[in-house]
Amino acid sequence: MAKVQDKNKLYSFLRPYVDWMFRHSYRHIQYLGKENIPTDGAVIFAPNHTNALCDAMAVLGIDRKRKVFVARADIFRNPKQAKLLNWLKIMPIRRVRDGLDEVRHNDETMDNAVETLRDGVPFCILPEGTHRPMHSLLPLSKGIFRIALRANDEFGAEKPIYIVPVGLEYGDYYHLWDSLTVNIGKPINVTEFAKAHGDLERPQLILALRDELTQRMREQIIWVPDDEHYEENLAKLRENPPAPFDKFKRHRIPHWALFIFLVLLSPLFLVSAALTIPLWGMWLLIRWKVKDPAFHNSVQYVWQTVFLPLNLFITLPFWMFLQEYIYQLRVFRGKKDNINKENK
Repeated sequence: MAKVQDKNKLYSFLRPYVDWMFRHSYRHIQYLGKENIPTDGAVIFAPNHTNALCDAMAVLGIDRKRKVFVARADIFRNPKQAKLLNWLKIMPIRRVRDGLDEVRHNDETMDNAVETLRDGVPFCILPEGTHRPMHSLLPLSKGIFRIALRANDEFGAEKPIYIVPVGLEYGDYYHLWDSLTVNIGKPINVTEFAKAHGDLERPQLILALRDELTQRMREQIIWVPDDEHYEENLAKLRENPPAPFDKFKRHRIPHWALFIFLVLLSPLFLVSAALTIPLWGMWLLIRWKVKDPAFHNSVQYVWQTVFLPLNLFITLPFWMFLQEYIYQLRVFRGKKDNINKENK
């Protein structure tokens, strides 16, 4: 029986296109700290969770290696959907909120995760357990540490097990065509960590690992610790962003110049509109039905990945300029609103 981490010809064939589409869904995207990814052991990626499917796609795009992910178990209840998710290299994991009886079934997932790591395939789990579109970090669940320690028990003598903290910072949680920083931090060598804390019982060792990973993940993001004064503290960080989030080059094309380009492309617009309005209407309908706005980026990405080839690539220049124009117009209006607030 095929394992979730096994190679698949169709998956390998489609992977470059999927990665290309994701990278070109953002105006600016940068991957920092790739040199921190270990090459001598089993790797578990631990990113923060703010943007639904896009978070997994960001980690997948770190390099060309195939990776295995986990997702909440309830989306695997439909057999056909479960088969598709398995083909996408996603396995189910039960959460405490699903009930203690459900959590007991996680042993199979942990066994599969350990086998994935043994086979040299990187594994990714979002340890917060749920997404929240904020510059913060929720308490980490213990599943990632149980998997890492079980792998260490089984083959830690052969090769070390690492947890790699990953910080995902989006310029806008609800719109594509903005910025994305994927910041890869220094890994935790779980094998060495367990040896250094050999006097701790397993529950205490898990807590110590959680504290260490929490600290390292916070260092990879713009972290606002206080929810009560969130907007005020975030505004201060935006004015003087810490490294590496101050490295984006600003787009110098103003929205009025982009509008001129759009006018020049108006003949192309007529062709593009005729070919794509039905598809864009379908996307708007799907997006309207998705109530959680944190999923909107993911819905748009999946939609354009599946349907964009049907639009014919002759229409791409217009839509790229249009997205850039809308983005710059939002930035212009945002600055104008801030000036009006200051003048009041």
